[in-house]
Amino acid sequence: MLEFAWPWILCALPLPWILRTLLPAAQERQAALRISFLAELEHISRHNKQRRSSFRYLWRKHLPFILVWTLLVLAAARPQILGEWLPRNTTGRDLLLAVDISGSMDTPDLLWQGESITRLEWVKQLFGDFIESRLGDRIGLILFGSQAYVQAPLTFDHTTLRRWLSEVQVGLAGQNTAIGEAIGLTVKRLREVSEHQRLVILISDGANNAGQVDPIRAARFAAAEQIRIYCINILPPAAPNDESYLDEALLQNIATLTGGQYFSVQSTEDLQDVNALLNQLEPVLKQSLNQRAIQPLYHWPLAIAFLSSMLLAAQYLWLRRIKTSSKI
Repeated sequence: MLEFAWPWILCALPLPWILRTLLPAAQERQAALRISFLAELEHISRHNKQRRSSFRYLWRKHLPFILVWTLLVLAAARPQILGEWLPRNTTGRDLLLAVDISGSMDTPDLLWQGESITRLEWVKQLFGDFIESRLGDRIGLILFGSQAYVQAPLTFDHTTLRRWLSEVQVGLAGQNTAIGEAIGLTVKRLREVSEHQRLVILISDGANNAGQVDPIRAARFAAAEQIRIYCINILPPAAPNDESYLDEALLQNIATLTGGQYFSVQSTEDLQDVNALLNQLEPVLKQSLNQRAIQPLYHWPLAIAFLSSMLLAAQYLWLRRIKTSSKI
């Protein structure tokens, strides 16, 4: 079914005619030369003016510009074809990904398809597929380093969310790791916008060394709001296993306090275990949403208007050139 997304813009179609009618005509300069056969010239001029003011002449003269204006207005009204209504299954789970983008995430010590890549790039590759696989879940994205901020609110648009994750850069939120700040922000966002099953996946490679919020205290707040936190350590096995490099006990405590679980994810198979565990959680019964495919068509009238404008400009320059050549 064809319809316009913004049909009210079609009201602008008669705007040029209205302006031509209401605005005063441009004043013509009077000639300073007086000639004896002025009356005869006026008669010829009046005759030509009457001929040119005829409806057919005006229509032929202004038709190309009318068509271009009509095409531009049609494009602005955004014509589109709507498909059939399709049911959309929703699980009722609201899931926030909290991704560490501190300076250590730029370390190139992980492998993806046989090539060495940074930890953040590895997260983008692995969790990009994870996002696409969470059908029916609303997913949001929080990034944290020395501070935490919301990169994407909860959404069903997993394709766009994956693209936003792929555009993340190390150090945008500072070089340190504020796990407590990240948990506090997830609690705030889920408490404000969600009334369904609320989950957080916290992805990090380091210890909490920044921020004013204690991670354990923030985890207790999350537990009070019935928010489960699943902590994922992406540190490769070859990395130094000391408390200053990764506070594994802290991540385990956060997961235990909130009813979540701690994972050490080193491969796609490890992440599948996380996926399977989330799928086992009992979803909240939620009314299915209806959606329909939309095929935009605005680019067609816009392209035709552009090509028509180019042809009119070329015609004007060509006629002007011929007129100049004839005078010479």
